[in-house]
Amino acid sequence: MQPGDRVRVERGGVTNEGVLLPSTTRDHLVVKLDGGYNVGIDREAADVEVLESGVREVDPAAETDDGGDATSEITFDDDLPTISLISTGGTIASTVDYRTGAVTAQFDAEDVLRAVPELAGRANYRGRVVANILSENMDPSIWRELAAAVAEEIESGADGVVVMHGTDTMQYSASALSFMLDSPVPVVFTGSQRSADRPSSDNVMNAVCAVEAAKADHAETLVCMHAAPSDDACALHRGTRVRKNHTSRRDAFETVGAAPLGLIDYEAAAEAGAEGDAADAAIEWNREPLARGAADADGDESGADVDLALDLDGDVELVKFTPGMDPAAWEYLDDKDGVVIEGTGLGHVHTDLIPRIGELVEGGTVVAMTSQCLAGRVCDRVYDTGRDLLDAGVVEAGDTLPGTAKVKLMWALANRSDPDEAMGRDLAGELTEESQPWR
Repeated sequence: MQPGDRVRVERGGVTNEGVLLPSTTRDHLVVKLDGGYNVGIDREAADVEVLESGVREVDPAAETDDGGDATSEITFDDDLPTISLISTGGTIASTVDYRTGAVTAQFDAEDVLRAVPELAGRANYRGRVVANILSENMDPSIWRELAAAVAEEIESGADGVVVMHGTDTMQYSASALSFMLDSPVPVVFTGSQRSADRPSSDNVMNAVCAVEAAKADHAETLVCMHAAPSDDACALHRGTRVRKNHTSRRDAFETVGAAPLGLIDYEAAAEAGAEGDAADAAIEWNREPLARGAADADGDESGADVDLALDLDGDVELVKFTPGMDPAAWEYLDDKDGVVIEGTGLGHVHTDLIPRIGELVEGGTVVAMTSQCLAGRVCDRVYDTGRDLLDAGVVEAGDTLPGTAKVKLMWALANRSDPDEAMGRDLAGELTEESQPWR
């Protein structure tokens, strides 16, 4: 027997049937049950019957022969809106690799439709694969490809776009597209914390809510994920204000410093899609979203205009200040075009670091200050340390999240003549006018 074989294992009067996974010991068998859970079985005195042989094969690259991304189309219904499903990989598009027992990104966009039949009849779908990676391998070059692909889909007539993405770095990608794209239609990121083979998977609900959000009357770049541990609703987070705050909970994502931009009721969304009703009926907006744009400047409904600014300066670093940090550890920043600092509280670092920061600024590096706190904004005018940082040339980034600030500075250095000024001004909903308690 080999990993990937379907087996029936009897031991001690208990029978388990499922797919054999690789084991880390010689003394145990690991079987994935049909319900999605794994069971470990002592090999001693176990009676194993191989029911079906065959190792699952993995296609590591979903791409065209010329190395570009893969595009597919599905039968269209003239009465339905067109939603483009763009896959980058991640858990929502993952399954178990029975050669290793690990969860790996496997599916292209059409596979996602087959895996989530609840999406059928809600929209016309165009499927496109930009990458097939786990999101820890995401980088700015793929952000550029992703933004360009989204723009092409919109210009080709998509009424909304759903980006299926791994959750670990989704907030960075959502931020990147928020700055790189001025879209007239919704762009909705979604993913799942748990793969489709697990009974507690959140992939179906997140995918359904994301499609309904992409059909709705707005033009935001959003992250759509579970709003609570239960399957009641998905939260709609603005792409530049969201953060993954838990490693494994289904409701891991939160809008920092405010309520989510909106909530989409899952039952209402499911009914709306099944009955062909407007998706907006299922959404409760907490704040007014950006309005959906016109088809295009000429009124042509075949495609809409998209403002696209793909340039990014990749020479930007995000640095977290910690007590006891050695100023010499910052020497590698000398040649950086930009540095974002996660300071303490209102935006502070040890006073011994301030001369080093001043040298960076004098050398032409843009240095922006954010806070390690989960809410609130930097204000370097309260304490002497902050005033010294301002004198050294540090730019206050307000309540911009540190990860978002890094992406913003990458974009501002490449697209704005005065990136210092841009870092202190709201460009894509990342910086609020004032921080207010909301709980």
